[in-house]
Amino acid sequence: MRYLKNPSTNPYFNLALDEYAMKHIDCDEDFFFLWQNEPSVIIGKNQNTAEEINQKFIDEKGIKIARRVSGGGAVYHDIGNLNFTFVINVDDPGKVNYKKFVQPVIDALASMGVKAEASGRNDILVDGLKISGNAQRMANGKLMHHGTLMFDVDVETLVEALNVDPDKITSKGVKSVRSRVTNIKEHLPEGTTLQQFWDALQFYLSNEGKDEEIVLTDDDIAKIEYEAVNRFGTWDWIYGASPEFNLKNSKRFPGGRIEVLMHVTDGRIDSVRFIGDYLGIEDVEAIEQRMQGTRFNRADVTVVFEQFTLNKYFGTITLDEILSVMFD
Repeated sequence: MRYLKNPSTNPYFNLALDEYAMKHIDCDEDFFFLWQNEPSVIIGKNQNTAEEINQKFIDEKGIKIARRVSGGGAVYHDIGNLNFTFVINVDDPGKVNYKKFVQPVIDALASMGVKAEASGRNDILVDGLKISGNAQRMANGKLMHHGTLMFDVDVETLVEALNVDPDKITSKGVKSVRSRVTNIKEHLPEGTTLQQFWDALQFYLSNEGKDEEIVLTDDDIAKIEYEAVNRFGTWDWIYGASPEFNLKNSKRFPGGRIEVLMHVTDGRIDSVRFIGDYLGIEDVEAIEQRMQGTRFNRADVTVVFEQFTLNKYFGTITLDEILSVMFD
């Protein structure tokens, strides 16, 4: 199979390349490319970003957040993860079957001594444990099929980055299905590096290196970089494209109990109520009204609160405590 080479670890460039390859690379033959992301959480197109991530942990660790153009659930990527993308000519959407398109990967793993199998809607398993999740998108008679391969992923960070209380937010988005996972490295000969794994997979999928590389032009790269910056890396795409959702959360502090009820559409606060037994002397409705239309993120909400003398509204409950109810 023909192939591209993609050395980028920028998730916004890589997701832009996925879409560009499907829509704009004029090639009569099927092709593939392998790629990696620096630490990032990749949200499915139809998911609510706020629901799928542990925002506080992600901010502390400097993990990027991105949204892809395909469906499915949220996944964590780091340099221990290898991703693959196939771009396949499909004349009949009814022929689209993900198991058919992951078979080359399963065959490649078998050639390395790893017995894997397709399972469920979109997974690849080894010994009943997940090593890969997959998703697809079609455009212009081409199918873009991409997936993850967990070679040596930091599983603890994966769990923390996606760890959100499922009872906290109710949304019209698609919830992720958490699965037990394993790293491919554990099933290969000791000492096998990710680069060796990458090289073996590349060799197998490219017909033992016989198939021809597709080289992106400077114009191709410029267009992909433009989309990476102006679409895939924007707040409007990452958060604003989330389905509408309701948030309900409460905590008790020394200064009293506070409960937040909120409705968010297109990543912006439609309405919010602050309820509780805190001892304020001013009507909190003024803050609630000012909050309407604000982007649902900690920085923007903080700017609104800082316009008010909060102890007049919430007594001794602090700004950090209020923000923890809304975001933590």
